[in-house]
Amino acid sequence: MNRPYIFCHMMTSLDGKIMGPYMETPEGNAAGDVFYHISFGKNPYYKHQGWLSGRITTDDNFTFYEKPELNEQAPLVPEGDYIAKQAGMYYVSVDPSGRLGWKNSTLTYVDTTAHVIEVLTEKASNAYKDFLRRLGISYIIAGAEALDYELAMSKLKNLFGIETLMLGGGGILNWSFIQAGMCDEVSLVIAAAADGSLDTPSLFGVRDGLSCNKAVGFELQSAEVKDGGSVWLRYKVSQQSV
Repeated sequence: MNRPYIFCHMMTSLDGKIMGPYMETPEGNAAGDVFYHISFGKNPYYKHQGWLSGRITTDDNFTFYEKPELNEQAPLVPEGDYIAKQAGMYYVSVDPSGRLGWKNSTLTYVDTTAHVIEVLTEKASNAYKDFLRRLGISYIIAGAEALDYELAMSKLKNLFGIETLMLGGGGILNWSFIQAGMCDEVSLVIAAAADGSLDTPSLFGVRDGLSCNKAVGFELQSAEVKDGGSVWLRYKVSQQSV
């Protein structure tokens, strides 16, 4: 399959949550540093060219639920994909309908700067694509009503040279990629903390129309004790399960 090698890299609490008050504990902060340095920083374990998240994760961390500044009278933009620039690192956001309110074409996560790529479907409006072009944000079209995983991943590789891609949440996106056979490896940093929350998302989640609760097996590759009592686990996704 002509796509990047995809690893899902996440941090969770002991009770499997990917966000919540546990992150503010000393143990959560230590695990957060471990998480970052495995995939980013000066000498990361993974040598990837981009990381991918869903719309809600992007809003939670980068666009903060701002509304896009649309021009509904904008002239029709050219059909197809838009490559604003090539970069050494990309942030890829799956935003099928085009709803994220970006302010510029790059973002910075700790000390990592990335060029933004939006993954849209044909549902995204001309006004939204015009909005992205005005900001210099690249976008690709992958699917009519729903995300075409294979098409999106092949475009990321062929148009932007992404050979290795980090999948970084949320839980619904993570699980849909695994069930679609689009995830090769799971890298999990477990913090030595928990908060018992019942209304925060977990590492994987099912959503009707995207995935189901069919079980998937994983093959343990390594387990390491890290700072603050955290544990780093690496799993291969069992190919017979996807």
